[in-house]
Amino acid sequence: MKFRRFLIGARFWFWVVAFVAYSAAAVGIVMIDTADMRYQNLSQVHLTSVKSDDQVRRMGAAQVAALYRAQSGMPFDSLPAGATFQIVWPDGSTETVTVVDPASSTGNQLQVGSQQAAPATGAN
Repeated sequence: MKFRRFLIGARFWFWVVAFVAYSAAAVGIVMIDTADMRYQNLSQVHLTSVKSDDQVRRMGAAQVAALYRAQSGMPFDSLPAGATFQIVWPDGSTETVTVVDPASSTGNQLQVGSQQAAPATGAN
């Protein structure tokens, strides 16, 4: 009887810890939408999508990250090495990027498998 009660308690606390860990992880990801006016004139961003070459996407993500850092209240603390952010390209496609070296112009790594094409628009 005590074992069954212990098992029910352990299961409850497992789900509580899982929920808290998921919530903390979700808060840790920054989402940057390049449809915002401040990102639209960046040379490596305005024609970029997940269908673009990897190098073009890395350069665009680096430009977006640099502008995000420059306009934040704490530029040296925002998007440090190891930080992950999700970028929404102008066509609506998204992908996840990890910062490797904030000082480098290509100091980020595109997450393999995180690319999602833009949603289809228009009615059939």
